[in-house]
Parts: sequence; C-alpha cells; structure tokens
Amino acid sequence: MAAAARAQQSARQDAAGRRRRTVRPGLAVAVGAVTALALSACLGPAGSARVTGAEAGGDGTLRIGLILDNTGRQSFLNAPQLAAAKLAVEEINAAGGHKGKPVVLLPETVGTDTAAQARELVAAKADVVIGPTDSSRAPGAIDVLSKAKVTLISPANSAAGLSKYKSGGYYFRTSAAGVAQASVLAKLAKDGGAKALAVMHEEGSYGQELAAAVTAAAQRAGLDPVVDAGFRPGRARQAAAAVKAAAPDAVVLIAREDAQGAIAELNNAGLPGEKLILSDGAVNQYGSGLGARALDGARGILPGVFPAVDFQAQLVSVDPGLKDMTFAAETYDAVNLAAIAAAAAADDAGTSIAAELAAVSGGTTQRAHDAGPASAGPDGARPPGGLTACESYEECLGVIRAGKRPDYDGESGRVNFDSNGDVTEANYVLFSFGADNTAIMSGSETASSSVD
Repeated sequence: MAAAARAQQSARQDAAGRRRRTVRPGLAVAVGAVTALALSACLGPAGSARVTGAEAGGDGTLRIGLILDNTGRQSFLNAPQLAAAKLAVEEINAAGGHKGKPVVLLPETVGTDTAAQARELVAAKADVVIGPTDSSRAPGAIDVLSKAKVTLISPANSAAGLSKYKSGGYYFRTSAAGVAQASVLAKLAKDGGAKALAVMHEEGSYGQELAAAVTAAAQRAGLDPVVDAGFRPGRARQAAAAVKAAAPDAVVLIAREDAQGAIAELNNAGLPGEKLILSDGAVNQYGSGLGARALDGARGILPGVFPAVDFQAQLVSVDPGLKDMTFAAETYDAVNLAAIAAAAAADDAGTSIAAELAAVSGGTTQRAHDAGPASAGPDGARPPGGLTACESYEECLGVIRAGKRPDYDGESGRVNFDSNGDVTEANYVLFSFGADNTAIMSGSETASSSVD
C-alpha cells in the first residue's frame, strides 16, 4: 500500500492543475477482504435502489454520520474521508443548510465493527451515513441501517456482489464496482495490437470475478481469450507456464496479494513486460523489487480521476496535516448528493433521501419513466422534464428552486446512479511502466460500471 501511495503521489504531480482527477492506490483496499464476504445467502432481487416516493418523515435537521473502518496500516484512509465530509458540510451550511437549518455532521468513531458503528449512528438520529471503506464490512452496516430506514452511501466499496445486496433500496456507492475495469483492460490489449489474450488471476473473489469479466469483454472486443489460469499467492509458476504455452499476444494479470511474485514468474516463463497489462490490484511502484526491465513496456490502470488543485487546497485547509486524498472526492460527492436529495424531497428522512438520490445524480429510475422527473421542489411539486447540470450543493439548490431537476456532477465525475445504487460510469487512469519498473500516467479511460 505504501508503494501504491507513492505511485498515486507521482501521478498527482504529473497531473497538477487538471480538474476532477483523483486516483486511488492500486491495492484498492475496498475489495481487499472480499473473500470473507458471503453474499450468496443475502442477495436480494435486481434493482435494489429505492425508486418509489416517500411521505415526509424527517424532524427538520439533516444529520450525517460517518463509518470509518480503517485501522492499522490502512488507518490513513480515514483522514481524507473525514476532511472531505467536513468540507462538504461546511459548504452546504454556507449555502443555507437544509431548509435554513445547519446540517449536522455527527461525531465520528473508528473501528472495524461497522454494525456497532451503525447502531450508534441510528441512536444519534442519523438520516444518512457515509461509509464504510472495506466491502467485506458493508453488509453489517447495510443490515442495521436499512432496517432503521437510514440511507448508506459508500465512497469506496467496489465488490461486485454488493450491487444486488438486499438493502431495501437504502444502499448506494459513489465508487465503481471492481469488474467495471474489464472492458478497459481488454481495450488496452486490443489497442496494443493483440489478437490472442491470456488472463492470469489470483484466486479469490477479486481475481475470479474480474477474470470472468475480462474474458467476456475480450470476446466482445473481438479478441481470442486463449487461457484463463488461476494461482494461489506464492504459487504462480504453474499458471505462468500455462499462459506461456498458450502463446498469447498479451497477458492481463489480475492480482493483489502476490502481484509481484506473479510478475516474476511470468518473466521467468519468458513473457516480457511489454506483453503484460496489470489490473488495478497489481499496479504498484515495484522498482528494484523486480528484476531489471521486468515491467518495461507494461501497462496498467487505477480507478478514479485526479483531484483538482483547488479541491486539494480546500481539503488541506480543513486538515493541514492531510497527506493522502484517497476516497476524498467520492466522500465529498456522497455528502453533497445526500443533501441535494434532501433538498429535492424537502425532507431529511432517510427514506426520502434514498427515494431521490438516483434522480438528483442524473440517473434514470423507473419512477422517472413513469412519473416524469423524480425531484420535487421545496413545495413538493414535480418539475418539468429535463436535467440541469450542477456541480455544488448551492448550484443544485438553485436548480431545484427554479423548478428544474438537478444532475449533480461532482469532484469524482459523473455519478448517475442506476437501479442498484451504482454509479454508471467508471473512470480510470492509465499507466505505463519503464525499464526501472516504475509507472507514469499515460492517459485515461471511461467505462460503464453497471453490474448486470
């Protein structure tokens, strides 16, 4: 993670001055422990985002809670989320708050027991909660909060199975599902002139789900997926030999825990860096950790966009000691979307917020098809058709007051929640590796992030 953070910092320096660019570390901790997530017994029907109306039930004060679940080596992920939430609330209150009253950011705690944090926030009368970071800890929070009719928006969860987790329509996320990168990985192979593509994946939910998605994306792109070889951490030699035997033009490596070992085995099998394409979990600044020129010519991707310079400055003004921006943009957008949804509903209750989130994000809901635009003005009236883009709470509030439907596009880019509560576009930054096994930013791609 430390090396990935260095890659992120280097990329930030390369992209200084660009608007809406925030890159997360390649290890993507949000899905790091997904193997512990037993989704099969908890899946609900497709389309879990609430799309029906709700009677006003709030008490007039919009309360926002945070679930910060990062400890140990990952504890650095808490600070950017907290700073972003504080910044968003400050701006919302400067614009008049919710119905003329200040929005309240509830006191935060840190811990891996997300169900316990959720219960504490329900007791504190939270209307919406932002978090958690780790996908494997999301179900505990979802179960508690959905039962209490409190909306939950994660800025970091990326496990594909969460798209259809039974939440009663109260779960959303401003980060894309991990499998969304599949089409970008396949495109990189095709753009590089490949016709035969091999996939080598680390066993576990992350590797298996993404490998299947890459294979399907390769077929849609007209590539021939010649082999998909799985391996356990520390035991990649046999898989690398199988990949070599298939004589591919390019190899997509999907790994996290033992990406470095897998790269070394692919090199040992005679597959040079120029043939390798690394998934987000495998991108890192390897340097001398690999043999000379091991990754020379390799390509890889990380999710997200780079943060605008002014956004970074605003975050640092909230927390002068802030050294990392991971998930800050997604957290900032989650808070703003919650407040905009409350404004659209003219109500701060969790049910009302959940009912409006897809609409104010620019997403399409069944309700939008059946009953016209979903967002209500302050008087409860439905505005005429059409979307008006807005980039802040203050702007979107003006749109609502003008009787129009807001389409919030924030620091993380377009959101456009779908019927699962997922963003419908996923942004990726492309990296190229040199002879020194370090990565530099080389471009960007956007892909659909909806999970079928």
